[in-house]
Amino acid sequence: MPRTRIKICGITDADALRAACDAGADAVGFVFIPRSRRFIEPEDAFALSAGLPPFVASVSLFADAPLEKFMEMEEVCPTTLTQLHGDEDVELAAQCGPGVLKTVRYDAATIADELARWDELDEVDAIVIDLPADPARWSGLVEPSRAVSKPLILSGALTPENVGDAIRLLRPYGVDVSAGVETSPGVKNPVLIRAFCAAVQRADAEAQAGRD
Repeated sequence: MPRTRIKICGITDADALRAACDAGADAVGFVFIPRSRRFIEPEDAFALSAGLPPFVASVSLFADAPLEKFMEMEEVCPTTLTQLHGDEDVELAAQCGPGVLKTVRYDAATIADELARWDELDEVDAIVIDLPADPARWSGLVEPSRAVSKPLILSGALTPENVGDAIRLLRPYGVDVSAGVETSPGVKNPVLIRAFCAAVQRADAEAQAGRD
């Protein structure tokens, strides 16, 4: 079984970036949404990204930004991947690609159609599913997720305590966490980052042991 990839999002300082990389994260996210408490100026994000070790990806996060703003930010801080976290349409996502991660919010009535919609777009490399806060509802994703050919990344309500359950239930390509590893909004906690990554690695090890 391939291991579950880990993204730590909302990085705003060198200590958080270092903690994420040391704990085994595969990617770090920089939030370019001005209203967010995790917003970082692109110049500062670029300076931080210079400290990334080899094979750790950088991800820029936008929500409903016009193409011009996306291009402006990318000139200042080019990143490995781009995550679109708003209500962007297919045309805008295609213009931002390739290398797009598209976030969809879980709604039992629409999730199958939303997954199919973005699964068809070549510029989308993976689909990020914003999970509901109630883990009891996660089982509703099992069937829709099986019909998707692109990698799926789980985000939203994940914490060190529940990420293992999400992995065991849905077998995603990756997991994406921000608030779940913070002491307060926007303030990353290295202890929680390590605990989150360890929980992912433990779930993978258990799944592999079950297959042997």
